[in-house]
Amino acid sequence: MYRFLLTRRWWGINVFVLLAIPFCIFMGTWQLSRFEGRVQDHREADDQVTADQHEAARPLRELLPVDKATSGRQVTATGHYGRQLLVPDRELDDRRGYYVLTLLRTDGGKALPVVRGWLPGSADTAKAPAPPAGEVTVTGALQASETPGDNGVSAQGGLPSGQTAAISSASLVNLVPYDLYDAWVTLDKADSGMKAVPATAPAGSGLDLKAFQNLGYTGEWFVFAGFVVFMWFRLLRREIEFARDAEMGLTPEAAKETSVTV
Repeated sequence: MYRFLLTRRWWGINVFVLLAIPFCIFMGTWQLSRFEGRVQDHREADDQVTADQHEAARPLRELLPVDKATSGRQVTATGHYGRQLLVPDRELDDRRGYYVLTLLRTDGGKALPVVRGWLPGSADTAKAPAPPAGEVTVTGALQASETPGDNGVSAQGGLPSGQTAAISSASLVNLVPYDLYDAWVTLDKADSGMKAVPATAPAGSGLDLKAFQNLGYTGEWFVFAGFVVFMWFRLLRREIEFARDAEMGLTPEAAKETSVTV
């Protein structure tokens, strides 16, 4: 009854199944490892942000350019505040508000975007506290330039004068008359009654959509492996039933041969 397994057709089916199952398991395991790696990166990034808050601040120039190793580290910079902008539609403690962003013109000639704090409500220039006059020294967490559309950063255009959707040199270069650092700083202690904006983990280290895509792909590959096994057993069962029907003369071919003999 099982001699059909030795036919060329079934040799092809069996070889395909023997190759497909380990391949699906390998791909599912690989996608699971990618997800676990992202979870570990997320934990390490959160731990690093907490640790960075307690380390001694270092001069800005020592930590540039910003990467995963330097993002969130404590920096200090000295200069004079210049142009001030508002960054609307930013949430803090589950409340919608806006950042007060002021450009610090440093002794190096470039301007450093500094988030001096957060205020609730709609962006309002009249409510945003003016920056301190004279030379100031700021201390805060170093952050990489934002990318519009990523991690909740708005890609909205056509904002009113004095507002920007993203904190990045690419977005600010057309709004301020300064050369800019490709980085920004959020103050540890906000100015003038505002709330301090906490540092965020570097891009690529959080549980974002890509991380959960990896988890979804893991499930898909294991489902594919199960589907291959299911289809193999279904084909096998159908072939056995067909062989039994042929022995009992229940197939159209067998019935035809019986009628000719009679």
